[in-house]
Amino acid sequence: MTVSRRKLIEPQITPYYHIINRCVRRAYLCGDDPYSGKNYQHRRGWIVNKIKKLSEVFCIDVCAYAVMNNHYHLVLKIDTQQQQALSPQEVISRWLQLFNGHPIAVDFVNNGDVGADKKQALSTLVAEWQSRLGSISWFMRCLNEEIARKANKEDDCTGAFWEGRFKSQALLDEQALLSCMMYVDLNPIRAGLTTSLHDSDFTSIQQRIAECHQTSIAKKSTLNLSSIKRSKIGLLPFVGAEHQAKQAGIQFDFVDYLELIDWTGRSIRDDKKGFIPATQPKLLQQMGVNAEAWLDNSNDFMEHYTNVSGKWSRMCSFQQHFGGRWCKGKVASQRLHPH
Repeated sequence: MTVSRRKLIEPQITPYYHIINRCVRRAYLCGDDPYSGKNYQHRRGWIVNKIKKLSEVFCIDVCAYAVMNNHYHLVLKIDTQQQQALSPQEVISRWLQLFNGHPIAVDFVNNGDVGADKKQALSTLVAEWQSRLGSISWFMRCLNEEIARKANKEDDCTGAFWEGRFKSQALLDEQALLSCMMYVDLNPIRAGLTTSLHDSDFTSIQQRIAECHQTSIAKKSTLNLSSIKRSKIGLLPFVGAEHQAKQAGIQFDFVDYLELIDWTGRSIRDDKKGFIPATQPKLLQQMGVNAEAWLDNSNDFMEHYTNVSGKWSRMCSFQQHFGGRWCKGKVASQRLHPH
């Protein structure tokens, strides 16, 4: 049964969400299409570029992404603090980057004010737009509609490009966030498209590694770090646990994440299935997570969870908050309100 979006996305409970969207009929409309013989790889670049633009307008951060041949994954964080701090001018300026301006809003931008008879209408518009700037649904609408229009124009056709509305999973704790990010970053490797994180095209891990290398080169030379061109998505940074009170970001060190994703990627290869090294990565030790359970969870994340992921108790609480009757996860499937 279809669940309303408001029951799947609640930033007051968790700001982190895993988003999945597929091409219609799961066709390879963003890669090598075996039916038409055409190559649509460039459309994956369209998606990455549009995500970048939208992340600069919306109060939504991108933690991870992977754009595949017939679907894409995003791990997003809703920044409610930034959203609530926007001034009316900032709200209007951001919204006008997405849509043609409302006459009242344009009048305000051009003149710095509006007449008394329009102030209430302007206030209503600003409140509505400010709410939308923190909405994943509006973020996805802006992303999917533009890509669909460009693709249909290129193919000289009409009709649906995406397979219905996007799917979302709430990520309720640190383990769920890290496991999902790793699932997303390892998508090309699990699909057999590459065996290297460096060559995992159109993924956040490839971008993070490239930017880390670029920064390292700049530090060793006379280059100013601010002069480095950032043509890709401004990803939510890893800030380390010691900086969590001072800087917004993912509360782990990137070095630890690299170590963990490298180990996870090597361990899920067919020729090393079930292989557990003697030493576990630092992040697993900190979280007290069993290595074998981590591999199972990271490899089959989508099979283990439906629209919410996290500790069993938090998953059940999340479902009960919205009146849900069932909670499904890796552990079990349980009726929440037995008769």
